Amino acid sequence: MPFALSPEREREMNDIFSRYPNKQAACIPLLHLCQEQNGWVDDQVIAFVSQQCELSTAHVQGVATFYSLFNHAPVGKHQVWVCRTLSCALNGSESILHHCEKRLGVHAGETTADGKVTLRTAECLAACGQGPVMQVDKTYHEHLTIEKVDRILDELVGKSG
Repeated sequence: MPFALSPEREREMNDIFSRYPNKQAACIPLLHLCQEQNGWVDDQVIAFVSQQCELSTAHVQGVATFYSLFNHAPVGKHQVWVCRTLSCALNGSESILHHCEKRLGVHAGETTADGKVTLRTAECLAACGQGPVMQVDKTYHEHLTIEKVDRILDELVGKSG
């Protein structure tokens, strides 16, 4: 069955198109909208966006694979990104990442068995003066310590997680 937006998201798509000078310029926001509904960008989403934006599927695929915020496989309910750029690394992001891996029972790039959390690394989360930094879904957590990470993960997966 081909991908289609819900009626509410279809209205959002029309709003997106109204804010851009041409359909091509709306490709990235439309990909985000589709990912919000589908959870990830699969071949059906690529075909839908290419049709709506009047672009080739190769062009849309190129956009979707260039940006790391587009998921290319199903992901957990929550996404945890640990920054690994130099300033965060100098402030301990490697130990934060290893702690997350141990605590969640997965390596970076994997999703917990219960489907709650996908752990990822980011090259830079643009909060270099506040490292180490972690992004959970759309929320930034700065000046991390192991204790802060435990509190954050407790909220996501519960104390037994």
